[in-house]
Amino acid sequence: MPANPLTAKGLGTPYQLTGPDGQSPEDSGCAMDNADALGAFVQATILNLSTGALSVYEPLVITQGTTPAAAPVVPTLPANSIVTIDFGFNGTDLTQAGATGRALRQGNCVDGLNGSVFGQVSFCNGTQFFQAAQRLESQGKLSVPSAGTSPVTGKPCPTTRDFTIVDQDPSDNVTSTYLLTDTGQTAQNNPQNTSALAGATVISNGSDNALLDAFVDPAIGCKPFEAPDLSAGGAPGTSQGLDELSAAKNQGAPIALVPENDEMVMIGNNLSVAKTDLYRSNVGQTGVNATTNASSSPAEFCQNMINVQTVFLNNTEATLTPQPTPVPGVGDNLFTFMANRLSMSFGNLSCSTYGLTDPVTVTTDDNGAATGATIDTTQQTANSSAPPPARHRRTGRRGHQLMDPSGE
Repeated sequence: MPANPLTAKGLGTPYQLTGPDGQSPEDSGCAMDNADALGAFVQATILNLSTGALSVYEPLVITQGTTPAAAPVVPTLPANSIVTIDFGFNGTDLTQAGATGRALRQGNCVDGLNGSVFGQVSFCNGTQFFQAAQRLESQGKLSVPSAGTSPVTGKPCPTTRDFTIVDQDPSDNVTSTYLLTDTGQTAQNNPQNTSALAGATVISNGSDNALLDAFVDPAIGCKPFEAPDLSAGGAPGTSQGLDELSAAKNQGAPIALVPENDEMVMIGNNLSVAKTDLYRSNVGQTGVNATTNASSSPAEFCQNMINVQTVFLNNTEATLTPQPTPVPGVGDNLFTFMANRLSMSFGNLSCSTYGLTDPVTVTTDDNGAATGATIDTTQQTANSSAPPPARHRRTGRRGHQLMDPSGE
């Protein structure tokens, strides 16, 4: 991570991806030309504290030992602004390392609690950013638009805290995309680079936020919250931060917050209020308390995810089926992808611990991708007094680092 990551210079300096414990990208597979498996992505959301104006920026990640395919745009930030930076990873565990001994402190950066990493995601300055945003909203300086109403469902457009679309870890990973050349170099995905780097492919982060913004919203006639993208000439762009601001303003009950049985916020096999609160605060969510537990305790989250999402999927199957899948290896269209994802989330959260039954029956091909799904919309009631589940670790490679080449 570059020094002074919250400044224009820091944002415009490429992050570098390398392997764990001194391993090279070649030895570890941690390289941006292996993005589908082990690529890392960075995204910033900027708030003008004087005017309430928002903008976004996508810092570039390159493989350690390479140079950018095109020099990153160095953004011009408002004089009185606050920045939050979100990180996403297509592997399992990503840890932060600084170009200098102070870089992580300069950015108020966290990747977990006391050595227990969140996993795919991490943050810089998120808690401070959302506190400032809430203050400006209360003062009338920041106006977050309505999410609108879907012309397909007739209901409010979903947010990242809507049980109609969440998986086991609401609001994880980013909407950033990069260009990848055939020489393994990366560049910011903007019109100038697209024109100059003919033949480059677009790589992306497997993201709940991108699922909402790029797949579900267009399918049901909704539009994501956008702001000028300073890495793309001010063209409208999305971000994880914008999605969370929209969710905080617009999401009605029941509200899906990161549950304590999400493996990203567990410590070993144990639930952790402190780690859950740290994660939630960095995406603008309220911590664990009696009010939030009414919808997002481990048992209630499982119950709501099943009861709300099955109805949504059943009612929109005809709409979602013709739409493209975000991940072909999970489902062959948007409906089968989301149905299989719901079933996998049921298992990842050990929802059966609470006396619940997986409501999805999936038909798969020889590679395990869903080609069909049947949804049982029977409403279920969780046993809230059941003991917490054992941790179910998702498969994937672990222990990869995002760092500047001069980092330690």
